Amino acid sequence: MFNVITISREYGSGGGTLAEMLADGLGWKLVNQSLVEEVAKRAKIDPEIAARYDECVDPWFHRLVKSLWQGGYEGLATTVDTRMVDSEAMARLAGEIIREAALLGQCVIVGRGGQCILRQRDNVFHVSVFGPHQQKIERMRNRLAPGTDAERFMEETDRRRAAYISRFYGEDWKDRRLYHLVISSVLGLETVRDTVLCAAGLPPKAS
Repeated sequence: MFNVITISREYGSGGGTLAEMLADGLGWKLVNQSLVEEVAKRAKIDPEIAARYDECVDPWFHRLVKSLWQGGYEGLATTVDTRMVDSEAMARLAGEIIREAALLGQCVIVGRGGQCILRQRDNVFHVSVFGPHQQKIERMRNRLAPGTDAERFMEETDRRRAAYISRFYGEDWKDRRLYHLVISSVLGLETVRDTVLCAAGLPPKAS
């Protein structure tokens, strides 16, 4: 039986809100912003710094300098050196936390490669949420600062998330084989929530 759900989402699709709705309806823990806060705690850094490196890939020059400094890029230990906090270290810590959350169960995990990290676990249901272009832009305009180019911001965010999955997990984040369910938010988030619960065979918590 599934007791963990991962949500991969296009920016502006409402995937984050869907995750909140699922967690609330099931009475489960939401692993989203709390993951960033836990990473910051373990790395002993400010949460704002952790957020800056969240779901990002370091520039190639940074990776080159780091490999020379450490004597091998792939040799980075899981333990984070707080003098060298970067996207690689953040991804490793996020992966640790995601695995721990999955072991405990009853959680909804948003992004950060959860669909790849937990791919082999039978207790995890993987969902990918996308949405119509214009609908995503309209949704984002309500939360972005005035004057922000919503379309460009959306494209850059999705490009960054795709690069993150490719760099750290060697996968295409839109590969449907990573998911049990790929669904459009054009149906309405309540309908999407109910569809996810039905597909996963999960009844909402009693009110």
